[in-house]
This record gives sequence, structure tokens and C-alpha cells, in this order.
Amino acid sequence: MDNVTNEERYLTFALGKGRLASKTLELLEKIGITCEEMKDKDSRKLIFVNEEQKIKIFLAKGPDVPTYVEYGAADIGVVGSDTIMEENRRVYEVLDLGFGNCRMCVCGPAESKELLRHREMIRVASKYPKIAKDYFYNQKHQTVDIIKLNGSVELGPIVGLSDVIVDIVETGSTLRENGLEVLEEICPVSARMIVNQVSLKMEADRIKKLLQALKEKE
Repeated sequence: MDNVTNEERYLTFALGKGRLASKTLELLEKIGITCEEMKDKDSRKLIFVNEEQKIKIFLAKGPDVPTYVEYGAADIGVVGSDTIMEENRRVYEVLDLGFGNCRMCVCGPAESKELLRHREMIRVASKYPKIAKDYFYNQKHQTVDIIKLNGSVELGPIVGLSDVIVDIVETGSTLRENGLEVLEEICPVSARMIVNQVSLKMEADRIKKLLQALKEKE
């Protein structure tokens, strides 16, 4: 273990809440980074600390993780690549962690295939308006009306709000149960590690060691 001087600052991690955080903590444990405080399910703490290793970890809503990292409130973040694309923050994406795999897709009822094929003016509902806009305007060159939704976007085509949706698809079972299907695939999605631009310079050695250890565990 390196000698930790008083001047050595904490390395702060922001993890997207839920399954992503659980998987990340498992991975960090494998390379010797632990945080026993986090195992207390009744804890109301917001920030968890390992004093010996000079590590701080906090959980945040996925879309907030790139914000914490861009502004230096966290040195390192772990979040889905869908969120990184949508939030479009100034951060370095340094590692694909290889879990949380799914696909960003255009989905809808089978008859909407024709609307996509003929590049008709359609309504698209999505939690990811930036990704949807980039895909339709810059890749397909199709003018669409994009409607931002925060909840179950599958409702869009069912209640007649939209012709199609842009959303992440894991198994497709929710789509099938609601009479929808994948019509076009936009890109694969997985958990990624992002780093603050200044931290990558200031904490270069510690971050490089961390990345190397994680790559060796893959």
C-alpha cells in the first residue's frame, strides 16, 4: 500500500443509483477498493468514506452523474453511455465496464415501419430528446417532432401521443407485451467510466493505476 501523505486528497466517485452502482461496487471490491459504510442498508449518509484508501463514494441519479464529474464535485463517475450521450457534458470517457448492456432503439407498432422508411414527418416520444434529435436529423435526415417524456415512454404510441419512441431496450419483453417492436437500432449501450478533465491531470497516477487494475479484471 502506498504511503498516504496528508496532502493526498480524496478520490471521489459518483455512481449512478441502482443496479449500476451495485455492479460497480462489486468490481471495485475485486481490485481492493472497499467501502464498508455502504453495506449498511439503513444508513442515511449521502457520502461514504474509506479513510485509509482516501476514497469517497456517493450515489446520484444517472443524469446527474456527468454533471458532478464535469464540475469536479466527483473525480470519477460510472453511468450508462445513453446518459453520457444525452447529457453531453465535458468529461473524458475512459473505460467501457462491460455490464449494463442494452440497445438504444426506435420502437413502435409494426405499421410505423413505413413512416420511417418514407421519412415522413412523425412524432417521436423519448426520455432522450438529444439522442432522438441527433439520430433523426443528422443520421436519417428526417424531420420529426420530438416530445420529451419522463415516465413509461411505451405509452406514447399506445395512447396516440407519438408514432414511435426512442428508448433503451434490454430484452424487449415490455415492448412485446404492449404490441410494440424494435424498428431500428441506434447504438449499443453499456456502463462507462468517466473522469473529470482536471482530475485526469492532477491525479494521473492514481487514476491510471485504477484503470489498469480494472482492465486486468475484465
